[in-house]
Amino acid sequence: MTTRGVLYVHSAPRALCPHVEWAVAGVLGVRVQLDWIRQPAAPGTWRAEFSWQGEAGTASKLASALRGWHLLRFEVTAEPSPTAEGERYSATPDLGIFHAVTGIHGDILVPEDRLRAALARSAQGEGDIEAEIAKLLGKPWDDELEPFRYAGEGAPVRWLHQVV
Repeated sequence: MTTRGVLYVHSAPRALCPHVEWAVAGVLGVRVQLDWIRQPAAPGTWRAEFSWQGEAGTASKLASALRGWHLLRFEVTAEPSPTAEGERYSATPDLGIFHAVTGIHGDILVPEDRLRAALARSAQGEGDIEAEIAKLLGKPWDDELEPFRYAGEGAPVRWLHQVV
């Protein structure tokens, strides 16, 4: 069963751009050449985005392939399919990587055990429940990435389909 998604590279130093392409190509098994444009939210960096189609789990593989580069900001999404929930990965240099399962309307689905752990930390005075829930929903990542998302409005999207 296949799914599709989008890779958003929000900012990457120019020297890192070919490495991003090689990493993505390694996951998808096809040659990848992204259309890089300047990222106005971080002068000296570049951005790109494209849609992909592949097996369920491809978003996870893409995020894993890109997660080791400290100067890279990116997001990977995957739509839900009949055999798998949707996913969203967000990564920033300061926060690291965030993963969420998403439903058919794009809402983040928080597992019960993670909610129970957040409630327990709050009850023990280890954290504020509002802050705990914000982390579960990826708010710190959204806050940091929003200027980069906004700066990318109107950017070209390359559609990449993998035949499986």
